[in-house]
Amino acid sequence: MLEVFICEDDPEQRKQITKYVSDYIMMENLDMKIVVSTDKSEDIIGYLRNNHVTGLYFLDVDIKEDKSGIALGAEIRQYDNQGAIVFVTTHSELTYLTFTYKVEAMDYITKDKFTDIQKRITDCIDTANERYLMNKHRNRKMFQTKSGDKMISVDYSDILFFETSSQLHKIILHATNRQVEFYGKLKDVLEMDSRFYRCHNSYVVNKDNIVEVDMSKREIRMTNGQICYASSRFLKGLKDIVQHTNG
Repeated sequence: MLEVFICEDDPEQRKQITKYVSDYIMMENLDMKIVVSTDKSEDIIGYLRNNHVTGLYFLDVDIKEDKSGIALGAEIRQYDNQGAIVFVTTHSELTYLTFTYKVEAMDYITKDKFTDIQKRITDCIDTANERYLMNKHRNRKMFQTKSGDKMISVDYSDILFFETSSQLHKIILHATNRQVEFYGKLKDVLEMDSRFYRCHNSYVVNKDNIVEVDMSKREIRMTNGQICYASSRFLKGLKDIVQHTNG
């Protein structure tokens, strides 16, 4: 998922930019979401410190802080070197600073034509999303499925486990930072990748993301702390997997 960040110190303009982005994501059914919309640069940096992210950033150059939006962009690059950065400002003459700070910006939108901003923002969303999907598919094996009207792509290495849903013929995919419900069968999922192991009639687990197995409780703790469940029938196989991994 491509995560979107907005940093703008004018409340009305921040509200408007946030609306443009959220409306377009919803209208186009994009696999994206706004995770931070703020007037404080530290809100974005704090999130990046604690999460592995590829993002799309709309940054006000003139935020009322000691650092400029361009300096914030340079700091973002320390955590996210693949993200798309878009600067929004009233000062088009400051464009040269992006080179001074060595920030590779996707676009530079001036506020003096605020009526044009919506089109520029949606163009940036399309471009960032295309680049993100291209890089993901080039470098990683992706699990793809349809959930509602959206096509969802999840990196196989981010998948923790699958479980049967309370809704008939549906499965819930548990990933490191999201859940996705879709139509499918666990037996079909099991055949998709050698990392997947049937640990219960209602669960298939990603062996690579197991931290430990509590044999007495028949619980599997995953890398993000989530719990998946095992049945007695499959415990021996799980024990062998954990011993092999730790060995």
